[in-house]
Amino acid sequence: MSGRIYRKRLAEVRAMMKLRKTDAVIIPSSDPHLGEYVPDHWRVIRWLTGFTGSAGTVIITSTFAGLWTDSRYFIQAEEQLAGSGYELVRLRIPHTPEHIDWLKEKAHQGWKVGVDGRLISVGQMRLLTAAMKDAGVRLDLKADLITPLWRDRPALPSSEAYELDVKYAGVTRKQKLARVREVMAGMKVDYQLLTASDDVMWLLNIRGNDVRYCPLMLSFALVGQEQVLLFADEHKVPESLKSSFNREGIVLLPYDTVTSVLGQLEEGSVLLLAPGTTSAALFRALARNVTIVEDISIPARMKAVKNETELKNVQEVMVRDGIVLTRFFHWLEKAVAESTVTEMSAAATIDSMRTEQEGCAGPSFNTIAAFNAHAALPHYVPDPSTDIKLAKGGIFLLDSGGQYFGGTTDITRTIVLGKPDAAMKRDFTLALKGTIDLAMARFPQGTKGYQLDILARKPLWDNRLNYGHGTGHGVGSFLNVHEGPQTIGSGATGDMKTSIEPGMILSDEPAFYRQGQYGFRTENLLICRNDGETEYGSFLSFETVTLCYIDPALIDVPLLDDKELEWLNDYHERVYRSLREHLEPELKVWLREKTKRLVKSVKSKTN
Repeated sequence: MSGRIYRKRLAEVRAMMKLRKTDAVIIPSSDPHLGEYVPDHWRVIRWLTGFTGSAGTVIITSTFAGLWTDSRYFIQAEEQLAGSGYELVRLRIPHTPEHIDWLKEKAHQGWKVGVDGRLISVGQMRLLTAAMKDAGVRLDLKADLITPLWRDRPALPSSEAYELDVKYAGVTRKQKLARVREVMAGMKVDYQLLTASDDVMWLLNIRGNDVRYCPLMLSFALVGQEQVLLFADEHKVPESLKSSFNREGIVLLPYDTVTSVLGQLEEGSVLLLAPGTTSAALFRALARNVTIVEDISIPARMKAVKNETELKNVQEVMVRDGIVLTRFFHWLEKAVAESTVTEMSAAATIDSMRTEQEGCAGPSFNTIAAFNAHAALPHYVPDPSTDIKLAKGGIFLLDSGGQYFGGTTDITRTIVLGKPDAAMKRDFTLALKGTIDLAMARFPQGTKGYQLDILARKPLWDNRLNYGHGTGHGVGSFLNVHEGPQTIGSGATGDMKTSIEPGMILSDEPAFYRQGQYGFRTENLLICRNDGETEYGSFLSFETVTLCYIDPALIDVPLLDDKELEWLNDYHERVYRSLREHLEPELKVWLREKTKRLVKSVKSKTN
């Protein structure tokens, strides 16, 4: 789509601003559930600017229009915003409210600034309110300027929900509700408001298809000691599930009645809500005589720690996923040499292979298939305008995953389609050392993710190199591929409060990118395990559960220390032994070659 259509839409927004006497409007990249994943109905920034990234904020005034986004999307945004009328504003630090600081500086006394209060959190509302007050600016939290202009806007999704079998969930809905209510009683709260759809899905053992790549039904829930009010479109819930809900004290109410119900909570009641995932609109709708307790939701903490059934299931899923990845990379090597393979066709092939697996509902995110310079863009996704052919001698990065009933997968591998040069091998191996060093970590209970981040970055830092994104994120169990609260990162990309606990699943994905040339990332999923107790306390470690070879052609073996090399050889042996009985003879021989033991040469040992 040409920039002309986006300039036209920008002009229409400015006309609407003038009509409503609004001097600036803020447009976030979110929906009323404030999650990372939003249905097309809420992809407002994409419609308005042409930018397709998942993170960004737009500000429009009468003389300026800009998109704030982080380093993952700088190059992509430059290309997509060309000719649109929007300026790219580069966030210095990811996930920070730098756009608010800009607006505070630019706004004039008496200005009116509008934002749709459904699309910002309580925390963001407070930051914005304080900044605008200091600048003498009025804040309008009911400013939806887009709905009247977006005439062909996609409808809200209407897929049918279904029950997740306890053989996958591991714990019944009744047991989960009992645990949550026990914690609520300990906190002396009467109600808990759940606004993140994945919290609701986990608690009620249901799934849906409202959001691409995520098995979610858009919903809110109000949990009390006697009943649960579930706010969702009635037509999405089949009769069999309604009958179960009726027996278990779960009352189904229309999706759009959550605001009015919150405004009618009984006087003196105590409500728990999460300020990071509760919208300003819902917060402002609460009855004034309600006492509010702010904390992360109880289901968010509980679902982060997987039960034994979930952990067993995800390990079985990893075998199936490993088979797919082995078949894909074997196919790719041949196909590049014998026919035409592009980034898009490669992505379509891995998605198709995975979906054919028993128990796979589809990809867990939009597959990143990136060749050469595109691999230097951490969140690059090919489209017809950027798609290029894979060729011998190049670097190919594949970041993909699947939504299986037994668990969610997320894996990145980088391979060379030919012979790499020394610089490529060095860059790849420095990033790989970080993946291995984090996987080998042993640490005391109570350790936070940001405290582990240096293990992944040190090999790069030692060479004055770095990467701009987080090192690891939590992963759901047939839920969102990015799941909190646990993370491994530093600064604004790292959670400072949440300890890594046994049963948590996290990604391990250090990387290195040379802009305009190539990018390297090796990503595995880890399960945190108990690792013994001494007089110095309880210790934890990680088990790598992803099963896929790491391209030996890219590994500069002398750069690995003895422990790293031992880990790599042990890992490759486990990959081969876990997958070999499921592979055809030709594939088995091929995988054996990819996972054969690596040794340092006599010369490298003596240096």
